Amino acid sequence: MTKSLGFWRTWSLVVGTMIGSGIFTLPTVLAPYGSNSLLGWIAAGAGTLFIAVMLGALARRIPRIGGPYAYTRAAFGDLPAFLIAWGYWIGVWSAVAAVAVSFTGYLNVFIPSLAARPFAGAVASIAAIWLFTGVNVAGVRSAGAVQFITTLLKLVPLFVIAVAGFAVGDVTTVPSGNPGNQSFPLMMTGLVMLTMWAYIGVEAATIPADDVVDPQRTIPRALTTGTLTVTLVYIAATLGVMALIPTTDLAQSTSPFADAAARIFGNWGTKFVGIGVLVSLIGALNANILLTGQVLRATALDGMFPARLAVLNKNDAPATALAVSSLFATVLIMLNYTKGLIAAFELMILLSTLATLVPYTASALADLVLQKREATDGAALNWKSIFIAIGALSFSLFAIIGSGLEVIGYGLLLMLAGLPVYFWMTHKRG
Repeated sequence: MTKSLGFWRTWSLVVGTMIGSGIFTLPTVLAPYGSNSLLGWIAAGAGTLFIAVMLGALARRIPRIGGPYAYTRAAFGDLPAFLIAWGYWIGVWSAVAAVAVSFTGYLNVFIPSLAARPFAGAVASIAAIWLFTGVNVAGVRSAGAVQFITTLLKLVPLFVIAVAGFAVGDVTTVPSGNPGNQSFPLMMTGLVMLTMWAYIGVEAATIPADDVVDPQRTIPRALTTGTLTVTLVYIAATLGVMALIPTTDLAQSTSPFADAAARIFGNWGTKFVGIGVLVSLIGALNANILLTGQVLRATALDGMFPARLAVLNKNDAPATALAVSSLFATVLIMLNYTKGLIAAFELMILLSTLATLVPYTASALADLVLQKREATDGAALNWKSIFIAIGALSFSLFAIIGSGLEVIGYGLLLMLAGLPVYFWMTHKRG
């Protein structure tokens, strides 16, 4: 099997998975906080950096396909690992559906008729899924190349707005805000909960470990530099928008980057940002499709899913696993398009975000357990690694608790739904 993901392609997987459509709408949500929103980006970025460094340490210890699934299995055994993989897999193919729906939503800028024809919108979303499933079936090398190119392209509009904001606008006039005059801890909690969703996907580089060149070195570097890249981009782009659009106008904007671009470049600025968002979504779609095949293959290799899902085609791609995952994403779109674009998107986002928080928590616990196990075998305790794992665990639990009881309940049901599959496969293995 040829390893085709070097540092830059692995870095682009991290950056490309995290930067989806969220950053293009968040400045509006953050407008009431003004310059204080930067504190939210920094806090969420710091928490995500703890998770990235923790995952990097685990990747050095266990450079296996599957990421959080592989780490959980090493620490806790088959059943907890299966439930993590099951929930994560469902979350990722739900994200595939969500990104495809969002892609079609932004296509309305160029093809307005899609908004009035739900069936046409569903067809466009499904076509996008299968187009990039085909890219991934052609091999991780081709998927990695697409990922690297789209990641660079999606950074262009963010960079342009950031530079324009600093050059044309005045960042020193951005007011600070505190909706409801909350205490500082409460304000920060709200800010972190708003901004942290833009960091979901930090684990992406750990999933296809078998395809990464020198994974024990490449994955930790890609995780850390990718998280730092995204944090700097988010801060600069948010400041740029706030410097160009008055806070009262920004709070009412439905497309803040397009509005900011229009103020500088005129009407074609809206088209420019629209293309940028589409490219961003293409990258996120491609990355999530890649992950669906890899996590399903990882569990199939260990006998927890049918062996057919672990088979690679002539391009070293898990074609069957990719097709099965994309089929589920297709069905999800078909079932939910009757609810309309926004309702469908909200359901898919709910499924995908809740399924990524638990693997972070499980990975942090696995890190602590494995370190204790190694210490029992005579190795010296690494207090720096323990501190990082505790920091990652605390931030992950904070995120789960902050997501609300409804989301936690859905997450529990989602994971328990995998138990019949696990016991069926265990019975088949004898």
